Amino acid sequence: MDTALINLIIFVALGTVSLVLSVLAVSSKSLLRSATYLLLVLLCTAGFYLFLNYHFLAAVQVSVYAGGVVILFVFAIFLTTKNDEKMVPHERRRYVLGALAMLAGVALTAFILLKREYLYRDNTSMLGDAELSMQTIGQTLMGTEKYQYLLPFEVLSILLLACIIGGLLIAKKK
Repeated sequence: MDTALINLIIFVALGTVSLVLSVLAVSSKSLLRSATYLLLVLLCTAGFYLFLNYHFLAAVQVSVYAGGVVILFVFAIFLTTKNDEKMVPHERRRYVLGALAMLAGVALTAFILLKREYLYRDNTSMLGDAELSMQTIGQTLMGTEKYQYLLPFEVLSILLLACIIGGLLIAKKK
């Protein structure tokens, strides 16, 4: 079997699974199930990174997002909900507005994809030798020059700290 066909099958399978799990994450009536579906979506995203030979980004995706953020969500769910508490159904107007927003997003994505030529071709970055070195990634993440990300990295860490403090304040008993 041709490698291009195998790559296409893997991509379509990852995309389909990710799409189905995303819909399940936002439509589940249980918060814990939604967090579990979110975890699986983030693991599918790591699969996309592996598919593109971005091993470092796949490892970061699994360790930071799938490992850290989802665990924080699960702790927040356990701290803030009661054992018998169920999510209340929304009114029909919210479902209609959500469906319209989803259709607008799909239409915009289809317009962009059809306007440009994004046909599947052999990708040279799939060969493995085009992967960035860890030294280049580290210098880019911790540099202060143009197109380097130390300031956004620090701002994100402050934002995450504020989210943790906010979650603790919400979860604190009266």
